Amino acid sequence: MKKVVVALSGGVDSSVAAALLVEQGYEVLGATMRLWSAPGAEQENRCCTPETRSLAARLADKLSIPFTVLDETKTFRKIVVQQFLEGYTRGETPNPCVTCNRFLKWGALWDYARSIGADYLATGHYARVLARPEGLSELWKGRDPGKDQTYFLSMLTQEQIAHTLFPLGELLKSDVRRIARERGLPSAEQPESQDLCFLGERDYRDFLAEYAPEAVQPGPITDRSGKVLGEHEGLAFYTIGQRKGLPAAAQALYVWQKDIGNNRLVVCPAEELGASSLRVEGLNWISGAAPKAEFQAEVKIRFRALPARGLVTPQPDGSALVRFEKPLRDITPGQLAVFYQGEQVLGGGWIV
Repeated sequence: MKKVVVALSGGVDSSVAAALLVEQGYEVLGATMRLWSAPGAEQENRCCTPETRSLAARLADKLSIPFTVLDETKTFRKIVVQQFLEGYTRGETPNPCVTCNRFLKWGALWDYARSIGADYLATGHYARVLARPEGLSELWKGRDPGKDQTYFLSMLTQEQIAHTLFPLGELLKSDVRRIARERGLPSAEQPESQDLCFLGERDYRDFLAEYAPEAVQPGPITDRSGKVLGEHEGLAFYTIGQRKGLPAAAQALYVWQKDIGNNRLVVCPAEELGASSLRVEGLNWISGAAPKAEFQAEVKIRFRALPARGLVTPQPDGSALVRFEKPLRDITPGQLAVFYQGEQVLGGGWIV
């Protein structure tokens, strides 16, 4: 009987994942992580409030499985939150959920799972793992196109993927809700959380003003020729392609570039937006080996972005150049570019 540690958040997805694994005959242990929140805002961290930990504990009790809480507050603050702050300070738009998956769920939590002799780590992500006869494990999109979460999992390694179970990969979200209700799970009607957990109810602008004030210094807004059009409130408050919060003009203006060296926000009309290529660094190839030749792929430059067809060319320094068939208007440094071929996820890297 294989032993599996399930990452329980108190939400419906991880609850159903645990319930299905119990029914399939695994030896299941539930675990949740206590993560960092700003002092005084511990009740607001949507991933690990006392309420969600209580829901996770109630679920474990209902399923008659052991349950533990791991205190990862220091690791979360040091890695996830710090990278979030540093990214905005560099003028990027970071993605902390990818970092959390990589270093917390498949880092600290997987380390714990191995320490107690577990064979697998399981989560409530909507994704699939396919094992190939030659021994490789592949990451594939979840069956529910509206819930696929492989974008956030693209930085996982071959070893991590091979020891991961995604019990919801073949299900639709509606199936998951139905299963939770049929089994009387305490999280059956839990609402979904879409925001960054450690911000709680706070606006990220207020959070940055407190923890990274150097990232929110006012400066000039100019057009591409350098003409001053107004003043921005801090480069961290803007992202490439953004329209909101810019000066009124005869033509609608959009963020074209964040000039960190001069603390300058450069804007342009819609027809001047976009780029036909990008470069990515810190690449992860799920197969464990970088491609030796360029290849065609569908590339997602943000979680909510539609895949765009592009030619991916690995570079000698380990980075990759991506050339798109059509220009994209929202290419943003700090976000993840993820490469797909059909349903399969090949890997990804950070847009620089």
